[in-house]
Amino acid sequence: MMCRTGHDPGEEPDVGATDAAFISLLEDSAEELYEQAPCGYLSTLMDGTIAKINTTLLDWLGLSGTEVVGRMRFADLLTVGGKLYHETHFAPLLQMKGEVSGIALDIKAAGKQRMPVLVTSKVKTSDDGEPLLIRTTVFDARDRRAYETELLRGRQAAEEARRQAEADRERLQEALAVLQQNLLPAELPKVPGLEAASYYHTASPDLLGGDFYDLFPLDTDRWAFFLGDVCGKGPQAAAVTSLTRYTLRAAALHDPDPVTVLSTLNTVLHERYTSGDTRYCTAIFGVLNPADDHVSVHLASGGHPSALIQHADGTADYLPTPGGMLVGVLPGAQFETARTQLFPGDTLLLYTDGLTEARTGPDRELYGEDALRAFTTAQPAAGPQALITALTGLLTGFGDGLDDDTALLALGVPAPLPTPASEDLR
Repeated sequence: MMCRTGHDPGEEPDVGATDAAFISLLEDSAEELYEQAPCGYLSTLMDGTIAKINTTLLDWLGLSGTEVVGRMRFADLLTVGGKLYHETHFAPLLQMKGEVSGIALDIKAAGKQRMPVLVTSKVKTSDDGEPLLIRTTVFDARDRRAYETELLRGRQAAEEARRQAEADRERLQEALAVLQQNLLPAELPKVPGLEAASYYHTASPDLLGGDFYDLFPLDTDRWAFFLGDVCGKGPQAAAVTSLTRYTLRAAALHDPDPVTVLSTLNTVLHERYTSGDTRYCTAIFGVLNPADDHVSVHLASGGHPSALIQHADGTADYLPTPGGMLVGVLPGAQFETARTQLFPGDTLLLYTDGLTEARTGPDRELYGEDALRAFTTAQPAAGPQALITALTGLLTGFGDGLDDDTALLALGVPAPLPTPASEDLR
């Protein structure tokens, strides 16, 4: 009976014949693997002359073995740029190290197409270390190059989008800055016998603030001023700010009494925003009446921080206005009035709560009114501009602790200039 191997059970199998057939099959497979490999193979002499090349690489090149072997060098397969790189970098590096791996080059493919490849070369040496030939593997990098190209395009598109967004943001900031300037006086007017200074800090260049101030004449003898803060930010707050400024100016020219002016503004805001999105503001409105040796001040406050007076003797005190209600919330809001006189060297400071509500120190505590009075007391009584300059430095020092817009308005009577000492008559 024959076994499944085809041998008689009593006979010894022909092992040598089986091994020979298997070895022959392996030899055929190795040759086929070289010729039909998914990458290109070639061997060159040390001068670059091609001695052997597989079918895969020939197919990429669109050439036959007889056209290449013994007739061309490896560098002849490359594009002009590839040749230059091969001569200046690839070949010297290979000669120095004996191996170069993963170099990106372009070969001249069939149809005069440029084909991106990755090239790895290694020098084969004799037992004595003498270089014999160069074995090179060529990998198709078209998919990788396409991916890199798309990735580069994506990066370029992202960079272009970033630049466009930055340009749009700059244009927006410029437009917002112009709008913000239109909500504030371009410059304060010159008031006889009075010095005035102001400053506006914008917390965010991307948002319109709601702080406002102004100084304008009522008649030949009297001047009006106001400073306030509209709730919220952005276009809606800017619209309320614009309405508030023009209402205060118009009301003051009709009847400059501070309570009457704020009452008129209260009526306008309440009627305009009584339904839907409620809008309101805090404000101080006052009238200046210069005299021979002082300036009389009559003001009213609607929910706004009290004004601060820096006296010529180096002290500083608040001009309290407690009980004043927010402007625009209730139809019959009550406002608090105060009167004072400014003498030479005195300065009246009005500010919005961005200053006193700034966060300071490691515990992020509120700066507060007591700290503001102490700071003002520590400054020399050198007039409104000097005080505003000092406060500007204070605001800058808050850094990211100052997260709200801040408006400052200082009004004062200049101190008399010192009389120069007369020289002894001789």
